[in-house]
Formats: sequence, structure tokens, C-alpha cells
Amino acid sequence: MKIKDFLAGKINKNDLLKMPGSYNIIGDILIFNAFPPELNKHKKLIGNSILKLFKNIKVVSIKKEKVSGRLRLQKLSIIAGNKRTFTIHKENGIMLKLDVEKCYFSPRQSTERLRIARLVKPGSKVLVAFSGIAPFPLVIAKHSKASDIYGIELSKLAHKYALENIKLNKFNNIHLYQGDVKKVLPKLDTKFTYILLPLPKSADTYLTLAKKHLKKNGTIFLYKFLHEDKIKTAKIPGFKIIRKTIAGHYSPRVYRVCLELKLL
Repeated sequence: MKIKDFLAGKINKNDLLKMPGSYNIIGDILIFNAFPPELNKHKKLIGNSILKLFKNIKVVSIKKEKVSGRLRLQKLSIIAGNKRTFTIHKENGIMLKLDVEKCYFSPRQSTERLRIARLVKPGSKVLVAFSGIAPFPLVIAKHSKASDIYGIELSKLAHKYALENIKLNKFNNIHLYQGDVKKVLPKLDTKFTYILLPLPKSADTYLTLAKKHLKKNGTIFLYKFLHEDKIKTAKIPGFKIIRKTIAGHYSPRVYRVCLELKLL
């Protein structure tokens, strides 16, 4: 049953039309991405109704502002359920501990993470820049036969959770580093078969550095936000684009696109 159907008769029709259909579920926490002020008087009713409707949800919250800052964090207002922002999220056969307010994580990228993992060839070395709580490294470890997977993350707290998640999922071929990619990567004396740059707003500024650590015939997965009119003609100087994959919707007519790059 949909939330709107469950609330029919409990909220007047005009207000019910404003009920947001966009939300994320991370672990047992439901997060509304936007919440019209006209519904504020119904917040408690809506939150408690969701707890009754979805038995797996223990916290109902509203995103108070857009994801912001270098660490891409969000502030939440809890309207029903437990007063906490910590949870354990399951996807693609792995478990992820995190605080949804203090660590960036997008459950909407689960399909994309699995897609990338299935492209990784046995024996490969993989680097995930901006690795967060380690969803990409863990999914790759679970669904490929990569020899080693490296992750670099700026946030100390996300890195702490990532280390816990490696232990939780019992992998021993994942190596994590905390710090700025531009400072940490030059210190790694290794080259990679695959390099992931999943930070669409600024990932291309790391390409020069990534090239130095890419094996011959290696692949870079570069993520960018592109307007639909620019996807077909997109070019990256110094690289051949071998595949373009839409990996999410960002805003009207703008998509999160994964560009698979090979050196020219």
C-alpha cells in the first residue's frame, strides 16, 4: 500500500495532494527529501502512519537542507520513531554501518555499484576515490574476484565506519586510507586496473593524478552531472570514452553519468 492511500481519510484531500513521493530508505530510517510546509501540522500523523505501514522502518525523518559541504552531509529532523541517526543498511549482499547525518551515502546507487562490480575482471587492482563508508569497495569485493581494492576517504568518521564495515563483512583484500585523494594517492606505490572517481561535481579535476596510477589498458570510471543535450557529445581530453551509462537523475534533464575512459 502507498503512503497516500494509507493516509486517505485521515488528511484532507488538498493537503494529501501535497504529500511528497520522494524519499530514501537507509537501513531502518526513512528520509523525506522534501516536505511542504503545508504538511507540518500533519507531521506526527504522517510519521506514525509510516511506522505502522512499514514494519521495517523505525525512524521517520525529513531532510532539513540540501546535501552540502565538501563531505556532502545532510541535516535531518526526526518526526516519528527512535531518536537516532545510526543504522545498518543492507544492499547487494553486504552490510553497512553508518550515521546518516554524519556520513554521505546514497542508497539509490546500489544498482550502479553492482554494475561496476560485475565489470571488474579477476585479479584486478581497483582504486575507489572518495570511498566513504566503503559501499563501492565492499560490493566489488563481494561480486568480483579483484585481487586488491583500495579506498581513499577524506572524512575521518566515514573512514572509521568503513573500517568497521570491512570487519563486519569479513573481507581481507580491501585497503583503506584516510585523507585527501590528492595527497594520499601520490604516496601509493601501485598502479590500478580500474580507478573510480564517483564525485560528479569535481571528479574530472582528479584525472591528471589518476592517469599516473592507471595501468596500461586500464579503465577510469568518471562520474559527471550532464544535461541530456550534452551526454551524446561529451568528450574528455586525453581519453577515449568507450561507454556512457546513465547512473541516476540529478535534476530536470540533468543526469548522473558514468563515463568509461581509456587512455588515448
